[in-house]
Amino acid sequence: MKILDMLRGRTERRAEDPSWNALANGGNNTVAGAYVDSRSAESISTVFACVQALSESTACLPLHTYRRNDDGSRERADNHWLSRVLERPNDYQTGMEFRESQTATVLLWGNAYARKEFNGAGEVTALHPLHPGRMSIVKLDSGRYRYDYTDDKGHPVRLLADEVLHLRDRTDPASIVGKSRVTIAREALGLALSLRTHGAASFGRGARPASVLYNDGKSDLTTEQMTAIRGVMENYSTPANAGKTLIMGVRGLKLENIGLSNEDAQWLEAMNFSVTEVCRMFRVPPILVQTLEQASYNNVESLGAQFVKFSLTRWLTLWESAISQQMLGPIARQRFYAEHAVDALLRGTATERAEFYKTMIESGVMDPEEARRLENLPARRVDATPTPQAS
Repeated sequence: MKILDMLRGRTERRAEDPSWNALANGGNNTVAGAYVDSRSAESISTVFACVQALSESTACLPLHTYRRNDDGSRERADNHWLSRVLERPNDYQTGMEFRESQTATVLLWGNAYARKEFNGAGEVTALHPLHPGRMSIVKLDSGRYRYDYTDDKGHPVRLLADEVLHLRDRTDPASIVGKSRVTIAREALGLALSLRTHGAASFGRGARPASVLYNDGKSDLTTEQMTAIRGVMENYSTPANAGKTLIMGVRGLKLENIGLSNEDAQWLEAMNFSVTEVCRMFRVPPILVQTLEQASYNNVESLGAQFVKFSLTRWLTLWESAISQQMLGPIARQRFYAEHAVDALLRGTATERAEFYKTMIESGVMDPEEARRLENLPARRVDATPTPQAS
């Protein structure tokens, strides 16, 4: 089937359909003159750092499969098929690599897709990532959705919703297509790209000397002297000479220092503002992208806890909810679920933990062995031989 035949159907695609726009045009020009799409946006160092902070942190946290017991307790279900596929989703990726890549894709594109592979028992045995720029979602007359994908050879592939693991950012009402943060914040990112291009072009055209010598007006320069000065200036105007003092072998010249101009100061201020704008866009504390102006010894730990609670939790919940809804059946999800282990990120200092365990043990809520397990300490060895009693 040709792709034009696939696009002709009973389902009408509107021009404002975000899934179709993603397939037809992944980016657009901004008022600042920069072309912004997911690739150009990721070339901004702050965008890259924010995406890495969220995707790496999400992927590096352990993701365990649990079984709910009848008494309300739970236990690890490491032998369940869900645990195996989350640990090794396919032959070419580890679980960490798969989740890092998919999380970064959602952050940049708004959606991430993976094709499910099943065995005869209906269990998912593999997950294969799909490029979001080649995907278009169609709502059928039945109210269900179909995923139309174009493979590497240009062949159209139709997938049912049950065959795709779909992770998505915030959606519009009555839509299952995630909104791309790059698209929403396109103008802010375009400004950051334009500022970067302006700075690179300024240095590329030549460095401005830290000081310059000029004629005092008491003597006229000959044509030969002017030609010599022009030649020296042209040879000097390279980035390797940035900050050096220009010395001219001509009498009647005076030295004048050149400081930071108002234009340069505004450019640096705008660059710093663009960092804050990008961090606001991804809800990442600036300290995590190496912006330490507002960091202090007292607030670093607090900012780390805020990152887990207000930034990372959204993406951890996204994975857990998608796994439950799209990987498990209605009956299985009542018994099994996946959950990240975030205790290590929320742990306080050694003194705070010791005080917490002491309070919990003295109040009878915990026993010492439970506290040891939380600290990843081995259980105490108990001598099985009873102590002889005195006769």
